[in-house]
Amino acid sequence: MDYDQLGSFLEVAKLQSFSRAAEKLFRTQPAISAQVRLLEQECGEKLFDRSGKKVLMTPAGEILYRYAEKMLAMHKEALQAIAELNQTPRGKLFIGANEATCLYVLPKTFARFKQLYPLVQISIYRNFSHKILQKVQEGAVDLGIITLPLTASNLEVIPVFRDEVQVVVPKAHSLAKNKHVTVEELAQHPLILPKTGHTRVVIDRLLREHRDQLQISMEMASVETIKKFVGAGLGISLISRTYVQPEVAAGLLKLIPLEGQKIYRELGLVFRRDRYLSLPAKVFIEVVRESTKSTIASASSTTNTGANR
Repeated sequence: MDYDQLGSFLEVAKLQSFSRAAEKLFRTQPAISAQVRLLEQECGEKLFDRSGKKVLMTPAGEILYRYAEKMLAMHKEALQAIAELNQTPRGKLFIGANEATCLYVLPKTFARFKQLYPLVQISIYRNFSHKILQKVQEGAVDLGIITLPLTASNLEVIPVFRDEVQVVVPKAHSLAKNKHVTVEELAQHPLILPKTGHTRVVIDRLLREHRDQLQISMEMASVETIKKFVGAGLGISLISRTYVQPEVAAGLLKLIPLEGQKIYRELGLVFRRDRYLSLPAKVFIEVVRESTKSTIASASSTTNTGANR
């Protein structure tokens, strides 16, 4: 049983065809058939049922499939780890993050990373947290940045961002002069809310007692779209402070804290503990750790300065 045989076996299993597997691997069909036959002889069991139009795995084939994937992945990781000894980080780094994280949380981190490791190319998979988590578990992305909390025993989590969620209104809105907004006041105005995600769950929980009075005028998937529609006077919303700073600075929108309670949005960098991390992934994690330490130190310094005034 060698890696070449296992690779051919996996392709036949995925494509359900010897001829298509041979075409993909640039080999002849008899060569692929011979490799599978050698595996069957070694296992002492038939691995495929060839009776129908499609080639389907037998129970023995399904068992081997699970182990073959792991064996080939470990083989690839071992070669990669050896090749990376004493190397300068280079190649591609796959990161999953949602739109708002890419726009407002990661730019400074990416800038620092590219300054240190210009030979690494970053590829970003943009989607919702649950989709990113799925890609991390599948190994399709090296690292993911998702909304916390998270419960997954096989994942390492590094907190990278914590921000207060506040009410956002147009500058000319009737609530704009308020120092605080109560939940009761919030429920009296048309709301533009995120369609899905952890923030939506928290908002729904916050407004649960007032659901009969709620005026949810729109549900959006994008923070950028929500801000545009709030600015157009079509409703008010609840958004992380950081995400609205450009519009607040431009005098287009106003942020108002909730009265009597605080809601926070937290993000974490996640990766599989049981998978080998590429060198680009490892150094990116170090940059994130350093960036997080700097942010915490800066926040602590600001707090202490304010307390001494």
